[in-house]
Amino acid sequence: MRRVRAVLRDTFGLNRLRPGQSAVIERVLAGQPTLAVMPTGAGKSLCYQLPALLIEGRTVVVSPLIALMKDQCESMRELGVKCVQVNSGVDGEEARAAEEAVADGSARIIMTTPERLAEPAFRELLLAHPIGLLAVDEAHCISQWGHDFRPAFLEVGQLRKRLGQPVVLALTATATDEIADDICKQLGIPATGVVNTSSYRPNLDLRVVPVEKEADKLAQVLKLVRATRGSGIVYTATVKAAEAVHEALQAADESVGLYHGKLPSAERHAAQEAFMSGERRVMVATNAFGLGIDKADIRFVLHYQLPATLEAYYQEAGRAGRDGELARCTLLFLRGDKAIQQFFMAGRYPGEEDATAVVQALQQDPPEGADAWTLPLVQARVGRPRSKVQVALGLLRKDKIVAQARDGALRLLAKVAGSERMRELTASYGRKRDLDREALERMVFYAQTGQCRWRVVLDHLEGGSPFERCCHCDNCRRIAAHEAVVEELLRNAPANDAEADAAHAAEPAGFARGDVVEVRRYGRGVVEEATATQVTVAFADRSRRSFLPEFVRRAAARRGRKPAMAAAAATPPARVAA
Repeated sequence: MRRVRAVLRDTFGLNRLRPGQSAVIERVLAGQPTLAVMPTGAGKSLCYQLPALLIEGRTVVVSPLIALMKDQCESMRELGVKCVQVNSGVDGEEARAAEEAVADGSARIIMTTPERLAEPAFRELLLAHPIGLLAVDEAHCISQWGHDFRPAFLEVGQLRKRLGQPVVLALTATATDEIADDICKQLGIPATGVVNTSSYRPNLDLRVVPVEKEADKLAQVLKLVRATRGSGIVYTATVKAAEAVHEALQAADESVGLYHGKLPSAERHAAQEAFMSGERRVMVATNAFGLGIDKADIRFVLHYQLPATLEAYYQEAGRAGRDGELARCTLLFLRGDKAIQQFFMAGRYPGEEDATAVVQALQQDPPEGADAWTLPLVQARVGRPRSKVQVALGLLRKDKIVAQARDGALRLLAKVAGSERMRELTASYGRKRDLDREALERMVFYAQTGQCRWRVVLDHLEGGSPFERCCHCDNCRRIAAHEAVVEELLRNAPANDAEADAAHAAEPAGFARGDVVEVRRYGRGVVEEATATQVTVAFADRSRRSFLPEFVRRAAARRGRKPAMAAAAATPPARVAA
């Protein structure tokens, strides 16, 4: 650790490691396979950058994020570290220079995508010199249960063996137990190799704003963006919504950019650069934007539509407040938005019919002018989304039904005995669809719950929460305000049974929300709900109980009661809290 501290100080200009970083770095330097689950802003990148300067052999970093590679490469070069990126976004002279540095061994850190890592020619370049560390960033993408599942990541576990079994470090901001288990299984990480730091970030103010109709959402976006200083991101689930929100903010003279997957690469890059530099205050984007965005001073993240999972929401909201300062994370909740995510789910995973269609295509001669079937040709023939075809081919290769040559050519290895085999191969994705539906219901529960929002998030991500209330989300503030009213009402409630009996005789029998009442054995409380057959009462100890109306009697106000409290007693507590 003396060497670690020296490199930390001399190369990175830091005096100490953050919580979790030390444990991860120690494991990597000891040659132990590790999965690090650390929240956004916890410094995951340093967990492979620092060991890369101390271990024998080179470090290969696999990431789905081309934009992040560029930023990290530039940062490492500024620190004097030879770092190169090899991906589809790099061409010309830079690409040639990067491949030469890989081939001659001068590159200390090599950053690439899973797609490029799978190319045989590139692997030959890598194997020219020993590899000491394989870092898999955004590792939840490797899991079929992960919210950003990327089929190309399925190859990484097998490719690790071909690279000489280097030490592996997987990193992600979010991973439920099921996702963590899947990552570990695919990359050969033991259960004892998981370093999971807390996902709780007290500087993030979580809140949900319910809306009744679509038209209300744009008004809320304008209101919330205007009311919040500093830079921010507005996330939408669809390209159409992103364009509508962007247009509305532009019309309101906001400094705003637009980012989604259907824009040309040059436009996406320009929009990101403008946001990162501060030239644009607000970015309106689909989830195509943001993974790995290293902008510390984002003051708000606003979700215009419901995300598919709590993991996705946490990761996207977590891009705010990386500097540790207060940041607001707001979800606009319209019940109808659930249908958008249900639509996306319907086309996400391959079923029996998809795998069968791929096999049937490969049983035929390739199209005229082609020597062999390739992924694009198969996709064009079967007419299904690329991700579905890619996953189906991965399953068929794993089961040794299909083989793929170094040049990408596909061929059948065996005859398939009917649809039963296809059903068996794709059965796990049926389970995935069920889990996706459960995850969406959990996201809806988060939006509708009256519980502490941080507790709901931590219960889901970590299986439990160290507290019942965070005391700073919208629900906790609402509960605290309600309790303050209840306690004040109780302090001003009748002092004795005689006063209560007199009040009971003088008042009508019906009860209304906010009435101060007396129940024998339980004492004084405040009515939360009342019907002809049942009265629900909140007591000072925060308990809530229901009684038949005949067992509840109205409490009289004490003499000298303040007029303000009389008004409070007649107002529903929830409205007072609002």
